[in-house]
Amino acid sequence: MSKTDFAILGAGAIGSILGAHLSRAGHSVTMLARGRRAEAIRNEGLRISGLVQFTSQVKVVEDHSRLREAEVLIVATKAIDTAQSLKPLAGSRIGTAFSIQNGMMKNELLADAFGREHVLGALANVSGELLPSGEVLFTRNVNVSIGHLHGGVPDFVDKLARTIDDAGVRTTAVPDILSREWSKFAGWVGLVGVALTVRTNTWEYLMDPDGARALVQWVREVRDLAHRKGVAFTDNAMFPVATLSERDEDTATSMVVDIGRQFRDNAPRHRVSTLQDVEAGRALEVEETLGYACRLASELGVSVPRLELLYRLAAAIDRTARRA
Repeated sequence: MSKTDFAILGAGAIGSILGAHLSRAGHSVTMLARGRRAEAIRNEGLRISGLVQFTSQVKVVEDHSRLREAEVLIVATKAIDTAQSLKPLAGSRIGTAFSIQNGMMKNELLADAFGREHVLGALANVSGELLPSGEVLFTRNVNVSIGHLHGGVPDFVDKLARTIDDAGVRTTAVPDILSREWSKFAGWVGLVGVALTVRTNTWEYLMDPDGARALVQWVREVRDLAHRKGVAFTDNAMFPVATLSERDEDTATSMVVDIGRQFRDNAPRHRVSTLQDVEAGRALEVEETLGYACRLASELGVSVPRLELLYRLAAAIDRTARRA
C-alpha cells in the first residue's frame, strides 16, 4: 500500500480518537486493526461522541505487514504482547514512532523494532471509552505530550505536536518526556490500584480519603524506583506527583481528594481503562506494566512491597475475571 501520513496501531478508544481527528483535519490515516473492529470501521467509519460528535472515514488494514511506509506510527494498543504486534511492521519504513501505551517498557520495544533514532517518548492525558455499539465516547482532552528521548524540542517534534493539536487533540512538545512518562506511570499505578478494588467512577474513589491515601502510597513507591533510574518526578503529568511525593501524607491525601472533585465536576463519567477491561472480560496489561516495574525494581534493589502486592492482585483479577 502507498505511504500514509499517520498509521495507528490499535483502534480502541484513544487510537480511534486520534485517527478520527487527524483524518477530519485532512491527513491520510491508516488504522491497523483486525476482526470485528476493522469491519466496523470500514463500514461505519470512526464514530466519536462525548466532547465532540462526528464520524471520519479512514483506511483500514488488517494485514499489518502490508503497511510499507508511514511518516508517523502511533502505537495505541494495550501493552499486551507489544513485541509480537510490532513484528509484522519490521519491513515498514517508519519516519517517527511513538507509543501512548501505559507502562515504561514501550520505548524499549519501539527502539528494538525501528531504531532509537526514530522513537519519541509520549504520554496521553486523554480519555475515552469504546462502547459496545462501536462508537467511542471522548471524555477528557487534557494533553498528549511528546518529546525526544534525549531531551530538548527539535523542530520536527514541535511540528508533529502542532499537527495533532491543530487536529483537535490537545498536544504539546516537551523537553523532559522521560520525567513525564515516569510521573504519569506513577499516577496510573495509583489509579489502577484503587480502581481495581473499588470499581466505581474515578471521582468517587479519589474523593474517598482511604482511596486517596492508597493512591499516594503507590505513587511514592514508583518515585523510589524512578529516582534509582536517575529520573525526577514532575507535576506536569497526569497528577502533580512530584508534590504528592514531597508533602506529608495527610496533605498529599487532601490534594488527591481535591483532584477527585475536579474529576467529578469536569469528567464525571471517567473510568480507568483497566477497569473498563475487567468489566468487559478483556485481558489486562499486567506483565508489561506492573510486572515490568517489579522486575526492574528487583534488578535495581529497590523495595516496592505495595507495588508487588498490586502486581499479584492484578494478575489474579486478570485470570479469574476471564475464567468467569
